[in-house]
This record gives sequence, C-alpha cells and structure tokens, in this order.
Amino acid sequence: MMKTKIQLGVLLLATVLAAGATAADGGNPKKGKHLYKKECKVCHSQSNAAGELTPMSKTMAQWDRFFDKDKHKAKPEVFQKLSEQDLKDIQQFLYDHAADSAQPQTCG
Repeated sequence: MMKTKIQLGVLLLATVLAAGATAADGGNPKKGKHLYKKECKVCHSQSNAAGELTPMSKTMAQWDRFFDKDKHKAKPEVFQKLSEQDLKDIQQFLYDHAADSAQPQTCG
C-alpha cells in the first residue's frame, strides 16, 4: 500500500514537471525578462495606449495559449523581428512569473 502511494506520488510529480517544461521548451527566462523589458514593455507600460501587460496579467495556461495561437494579432511586426528562440525565452519568463505561478511578478 505504501509503495503504491509513493509510486503514485512520483508519477504525479513527473507529470507536473513535464507539463511545466513544455510551456516554452528550451526557453531561458533570464533572457526572456531582458527581451520583455526591451521589446514588450515599450508598448505595454502603465501609461501607454496599448495598456499595461505584465507576467501577472495572465495565468500560465493563458500565456501558453497566447503563444500557441496567433501570438500578437495587433502588431505582428513586433514578433517578426524576434527569433523563435527569443519568443521561447519571453514565453518562459512570462510563464514562470504568471499570476498562478510560484513566483508571480509584475516586471518592474
């Protein structure tokens, strides 16, 4: 009985970790934070017309959907100048600091 509970716990932990790793597989959140501040915050600051957007503005699942779908409909040129790796880095930063993450962040 105890062995079964331990095995179940290990399986559950592995599943959770694997699910988290797929958010932006290969993304570097430190580089992502730098890129977010450089490329995204220009338009998404509190005083800008595009409206404030921070990692905490969405949940982890919402950030994943944002990047999985059409990305940035209103300004596609923003994403065109970024490499796939840059996008993975930004996505990983946003995912890691989303509203429902272990370390929510506003990106000040």
